[in-house]
Amino acid sequence: MTARIHQGDDTMFDYEMHHLRTDELIRQAEHERLVREAVRVRRAERRAARRPAREPGDTPSHTAGPGHRRAARPA
Repeated sequence: MTARIHQGDDTMFDYEMHHLRTDELIRQAEHERLVREAVRVRRAERRAARRPAREPGDTPSHTAGPGHRRAARPA
């Protein structure tokens, strides 16, 4: 295996290649973020379509209501 010796022109070429690759990776990451966001929005829309429309006061409460008596824990 031979060692590669950088000369003036090679260094500039490597520098430009590094920036081109960096720019490509940034574009790819942005595209993947946009795809994930689109998938998230579509899922939210599907979930909303499956749920029946409710009035704001119709949401069930997780606290015990007046008709619910909680039993004591057994020892």
